[in-house]
Parts: sequence; structure tokens; C-alpha cells
Amino acid sequence: MLLSNLGRNVTVVVLGITINYINATMVHTFNKHHIFKSNPRFILFIHLLFNDVIQLTTSISLFIFTYAFNTIYVSVCCLLILPAIFTTQNTPLNIAFMAAECYIAVCIPLRYNYICTIKRTYIVIGLIWTMSSLSVLPDVFILLVTEPLEFLNSRVQCHRHTVFRSTYSLKKRDVSHILFLVVVWLTLFYTYFRILFVAKAAQADAKKARNTILLQGFQVLLCMMVYVQPILRQGLMYLFPANLRIIYFFIFIMNQILPRLVSPIIYGLRDKTFRKYFKRYLICTVTMNLHPTTTLKMLS
Repeated sequence: MLLSNLGRNVTVVVLGITINYINATMVHTFNKHHIFKSNPRFILFIHLLFNDVIQLTTSISLFIFTYAFNTIYVSVCCLLILPAIFTTQNTPLNIAFMAAECYIAVCIPLRYNYICTIKRTYIVIGLIWTMSSLSVLPDVFILLVTEPLEFLNSRVQCHRHTVFRSTYSLKKRDVSHILFLVVVWLTLFYTYFRILFVAKAAQADAKKARNTILLQGFQVLLCMMVYVQPILRQGLMYLFPANLRIIYFFIFIMNQILPRLVSPIIYGLRDKTFRKYFKRYLICTVTMNLHPTTTLKMLS
């Protein structure tokens, strides 16, 4: 049992470090080249990666703490779980705005430079965080109003439903999940079918955009499993009551790891220009300790 628990923790940590390393290298690639900084698509992409780094770091920390200590103080849990919830909510919203940007670039290219400016892109990023905050912060106020002070000093398993356990919070969570689910999927369906009609003219860019929307849909499908996580968890616990930790491990991999694993593939590695620069920095970083002189020449 101890070895299996250790194995699950090691698997989660290795996956998290690997994904964060790739994401950090992509962020470094973005910062080194102005051609990416002036492109709204890459700004949204890098925000998605930065968001994923925060999400993975906090969620993996929570995962390890749950195994190591089983329970932690509610006040400490809130500090850890709020960034994880914020960034988890951000991901599908970010993808929806990226799909909208793709639609504008393909379907109304003459107005692209007017609509998709750098300033408006950062406004969109602020809007994403605002929407996530409005979905989560009320839970904190409900917690402070409805729970006794002793609860904040008590120890619980650090999950959203165990900390924000008020009936109001649970109902609000379900409503916000349904709202986000509908808005994001309507955005993806609309942009995909509009781009699909344009792609029939056999334009290479339109076909690539259509495939990107399809991959975005797959990623959002993985992200949206967070919204059905309570139902999924209850169903699995009913079927396998003796395998609680395995259930949490399976749900964690499906909801938190896999969606962040596909982000660099969909948006970074599929772009030829970005892939060229990214491979240069990735190879230089890997070989730096082995051949420092050669690496410095490559960077210069």
C-alpha cells in the first residue's frame, strides 16, 4: 500500500515537473522574440501556459499534502485551493477566447487588426480572471458568514466540497459550472462550423484553423470533466468504495494533468515558427550542462 501511494505521488510529481518545464521553456521563447509578443494569439497562448503552471503547481501541492497529512487546517487549505480553483476555471474561458480569435482571423480577416489588438487582448485576459473571481470569491464570503470560527481552525481533507460545504456554495458552484459549460461549448461549436464553411474553399489556413478548433474541443472536454467531477466521484465511490485514493488519483490525472499536457502540443508545437525557436531553446537547455561552450555559441 505504501509503495503504491508513493508510486502515485512520484507519477504526479514527474508529470508536473515535465509539463511545467516545457511550459516554462515556451514562455521563455515567447519573451525572447518580439514577433510573438505582438501577436494576440500567442499572448493568449502564453497566458494559458502561465495559468497552467500555477494550476499544476498548486494542485500537485494539494495532492501531495493530502497523501502526506491526510488533513490540513481549513485556513491553510483555502490559501492553497483558491489559486487552483481560479486557474482551473480560467482554462476553458481562455480556450474559448482563443477559438474566437481563430474565427476572426479566418472568417473576417479584414477586420482582424482592428478587433484583435494587443490592448484588447490584455483586457480579455483581465476579463477571464474577473469571471473566475466572480465565480469563486462568493464562496469565501459564504464561508466566513455561515461557518463558525472553530471551523477555520479545524482540520479537513483539502477539497473544494469539504471547505466550501454550504448548501449555497454547492448550488452556486453547480450553476456557475453549467453556465461556463454552455457558454464555452456554444463558442466552440459556432466558431468551428463557421470555420468549416470557410475551409470548404480549400484554404490551407482555414483547414488548419478547423483542426485547431477540433483539438480545442478535445481539450475543453477534458477541462469540463471538472464540472462533472462531483457526480463522477460519487459514482466511482459507490462502485468502488474500498479504492478511495485510487479514485482521487484517477480523477486528478484526468482533470488536472491531461488538459495541461495537450496545451503545448495544440498551440505551440503545431506552429512552425514557434516550434523552430522553441526547439532551439529546449535543446540548448538540455545540453547546457553537457556542453556549456557549445551551448553559449548556439545562443549567441
